[in-house]
Amino acid sequence: MKILRIENDLIKLSIDNVEDLWHLSNVIDEGDIAEASTFRTVKFGEKEEKKPMFISIKIEKIEFSELSNRLRLLGKIIHGTPEDLVQIGKYHTIEVSPGSKISFIKKWKEFQIKRIKQAEKETKRAKLRIVVLDDEHALFVEVLGSGIRYGIEIRNSGSKNDEKYEEKVKQFFGEITKEIESHDEKYIVAGPGFFKDNLKGFIKEKSPKLIERIIFESCSYAEPSGIDELLKKGALEKVLEQERVQQEATLIEEFMVNLSKDNNLSVYGAEQVKQAAEYKAIKKLLIIDSLLRNSKDAQKILELVERFGGKIFIFSSKSDYGSRLNGFGGIGAILKFAM
Repeated sequence: MKILRIENDLIKLSIDNVEDLWHLSNVIDEGDIAEASTFRTVKFGEKEEKKPMFISIKIEKIEFSELSNRLRLLGKIIHGTPEDLVQIGKYHTIEVSPGSKISFIKKWKEFQIKRIKQAEKETKRAKLRIVVLDDEHALFVEVLGSGIRYGIEIRNSGSKNDEKYEEKVKQFFGEITKEIESHDEKYIVAGPGFFKDNLKGFIKEKSPKLIERIIFESCSYAEPSGIDELLKKGALEKVLEQERVQQEATLIEEFMVNLSKDNNLSVYGAEQVKQAAEYKAIKKLLIIDSLLRNSKDAQKILELVERFGGKIFIFSSKSDYGSRLNGFGGIGAILKFAM
C-alpha cells in the first residue's frame, strides 16, 4: 500500500496486494465516502454501454473476498463526473483490487491511520526471501509487499574437474549460509536436482537452528524463470500463510496458558478487556476482524490499547485460531500485570 495523499479527512491510497485489501476492510466503516475511477453501464436508447466515470459513494456495505482478491464497496452515488452520465442516488459498487487507486473521506481514528501507515511500511519490507541455486550459482530474491526485488548472486568458483572441487563447493555453501543468516525473514531455498539437498545437509551440520526458518522446494532452473515457477505453484503463499498461522498459534497458546494457570494475566470478553485497557494493562490485544468491523466498543478499545503502548493482533474470523478466539467473545488480551 502507498499513501498518495493525506489532507484533512481525505486519504488517497494505491493498493499493491491482497493484504492491503484486508487492512482496508478493517479500517473502512459504513457511512464513509469512497471515491474512485470506475465503469458504469449507461443506456443510450436501447443500447447499453460501459462508460468510464469518477464516482463518490456513501458506503453501505463492505465485502472482502480473499478468493477473488477483491474488496467490494456498495453504496449510493453522491457525486460524480461526467455529470450528464452520473445518476445521483443510484447504487453502485466500487471494486478495489491490487493496482487500484482509491480515496476515502471520513473522520479517521488514530488506530486506523496508524494501521494504514503500518501497511505502507510492510509494502517496503521483505516478507520473505528466496534463493534459487544450482552447482554454478545462487540467485537471491526479496519478496516485498509490492513485488519481487532481485538481490545478489553468488557464484561457485569450482568446476567438477577441479582437484579442490569439494572444498570450493563447501566455500560456496558457506557464503550462501552467511547471506541467509544475515536476514531475519524466512527463506525458500529451491533449485533443480539434488544440489539444494546438499546445501540442506551442510546447513544442518554447520548451523542447525537456521534450518528452522528455511523451506526447501524444487524448481526447474536457478534463474528468474525458476522464481516465476515458484510463484505460479503457490510456494510463497504457502509459506506466508504458515507464518501467519504460527503467529496466531503462539498468541493463542500464551493466552490459554495464562488462563489455565489462573494467574490473571489473560482476560477476555469486551467488558474485561475494556477495563484492562483503561488501566493501561494490555500488552497484547487479540481481536477477530469481524468484531473490529462491526463493534464501536471494540474500536474504542483499540484506540486505548494503542494510546498506552500495547500491541494489536487482528485474527481472521475464517482461520482456525480466529474461531477459537471467537469462543471467547472474539476479543482477548495478554496483560503486562495481573489485574
